[in-house]
Amino acid sequence: MIKMLKPGFFTCIQDLGRMNYQEYGVPYSGAMDRYSAQLSNALLNNKVEAAVLEVTMTGPELFFNSDTCICITGADLSPLLNAENIKNNQLIQIKKGDVLSFGRLKYGFRAYIAVSGGFQSEIVMQSRSMYKGITKDFRLSKGDELQIGKATKSMQASNAALKINRAQFKTMSIEVFKGPEFDQLSKAQQKQLFSQEFSVSKNHSRMAYQLKEPFNNSLQAIITSLVMPGTVQLTPSGSLIVLLRDCQTTGGYPRVLQLKESAVDILAQKFTGSRFRFVPAN
Repeated sequence: MIKMLKPGFFTCIQDLGRMNYQEYGVPYSGAMDRYSAQLSNALLNNKVEAAVLEVTMTGPELFFNSDTCICITGADLSPLLNAENIKNNQLIQIKKGDVLSFGRLKYGFRAYIAVSGGFQSEIVMQSRSMYKGITKDFRLSKGDELQIGKATKSMQASNAALKINRAQFKTMSIEVFKGPEFDQLSKAQQKQLFSQEFSVSKNHSRMAYQLKEPFNNSLQAIITSLVMPGTVQLTPSGSLIVLLRDCQTTGGYPRVLQLKESAVDILAQKFTGSRFRFVPAN
């Protein structure tokens, strides 16, 4: 069992999401940066769908009431075990009574904490992913007690850390495909989408990132149609909105672009003021 001493800015339990309930209006949810979440489980030899903690911007403080192993991936939030520095992307052996905490954010925006056997929270619609109105809570709070699974095999702590290509956290390139309404844009607008530099506004969440720069829009609203994580909508006011993991399942704004799956992971590690460009996917 793990006790949440401090929750951090926004810490929640996520897995790979709810895949078969969109026809009922249920969002996918799941880890914002799937690559980092899956990496943390892989390094612990967990099942790929095991639930992890998603940590946003500032880390929690966790008290371990049992022996286990953990792995931290994604953003570097200067993790500390019993006030001693530890590294991302390596197996960390935990003893009963240990305390995991975090310091300053060095790069990225979201970190993932995996534990041997995964977090054993409630399963709703075949997923442990937290979402308001679907699960009992949508984020973790001070005093929460988290049940964890048993280690899948004997593990030894190691000083070796997996070297990760940090390009995911530094790149300004967001790969996209043309959206269903892309061809309704003028040639000048199409060119602008791929030549202009955009930035994340202060309005961003697990549901969507609104971009700061206005984009001239003369398109009419569409009949409510399917959307998904990575869909880029163009609103009547000229705002570009990139839908993310907790997005709705349908929308009435023109869908001008669609992010490549790996680009969703990259965008999830950006925050207010982060700049990027849309580039055609290979």
